[in-house]
Amino acid sequence: MAGIMGRKVAFVGTGIMGAPIAGHLLDAGCQLTVNTRTREKAESLLARGALWAESPAEAARDAEVVFTMLGYPEEVEEVYLATGGLVREAKKGAWLIDLTTSSPQLARDIHDAAEVEDKHAFDCPVTGGQQGAIDGTLMLIAGISERAAADVRPLLECFSSRICWFDQPGAGQIAKLCNQVSLAASLAGAVEAMALAEQSGLSVPAMIDMVSSGMGASRQLESVAPKALEGDYAPGFMAAHLRKDIALALQTAGDYGLSLPATETSLNLVHMLCEVGGTFMGTQALSLLYADEETCAAAGLDWSLLPDDDEPHHHHHHHH
Repeated sequence: MAGIMGRKVAFVGTGIMGAPIAGHLLDAGCQLTVNTRTREKAESLLARGALWAESPAEAARDAEVVFTMLGYPEEVEEVYLATGGLVREAKKGAWLIDLTTSSPQLARDIHDAAEVEDKHAFDCPVTGGQQGAIDGTLMLIAGISERAAADVRPLLECFSSRICWFDQPGAGQIAKLCNQVSLAASLAGAVEAMALAEQSGLSVPAMIDMVSSGMGASRQLESVAPKALEGDYAPGFMAAHLRKDIALALQTAGDYGLSLPATETSLNLVHMLCEVGGTFMGTQALSLLYADEETCAAAGLDWSLLPDDDEPHHHHHHHH
């Protein structure tokens, strides 16, 4: 079954990330069937030869390999484990590969349930954002060994530039959450450095240039700063999804009796951004928490949405 041409593949969830990934599978010569909640989001794929299915189960019916890219663990659980879900409905011997960043425990449950049904499921969250999905340069973080996944590797390679193997069910998810923990602290550091530079009258681009070639450099500063400086808050990576990921990371740490205070602080900041209207903005909008009322309003945030007890944390009340 190795190789790609003509392989029957299903893709469930063709959103910001899923659609371009599915596009690479089509380009590589797969026979692709897609299902997603909002059919419009699949139109470009259907125009290029993908087939439409009315449900995940229908999409999976004849597929050798099924990919899912969903939003939240609840959706993953529903799509895989509900009556009429993928674990039950996919054909014997099928591969079920979840690209969603989701719960490590849920990934283990899905893997175990699939094995009982004579199917193979593994977690394979990705990093690289919307641009990486479009360019086909994502990094894949797989909860399976390289050897065990040999059969599906050509498919994985057609939309990634690197695959990291973490050998155990759920371990791909934990590794991805480690990435998000590091990302969240770097993001907070980037927007706070920008706020300090701006308030003190430094040239923000000159500061960024300096920090980016020193020990304070970060991928977050590199990607977030230019967008924030241009006032572009469109999502490459949505604030709501970062909030979900950080919450999952804290929950997972809690399972091991570990506390992550810097991550908790980052979660509070991202949560605040979501509360005041930034849910569907990109993570670079975190910089708005440090901006003046006018800039926030122009970007579409509304501080009056915050519950009163949160008010004192907002810096306008104490920086004068």
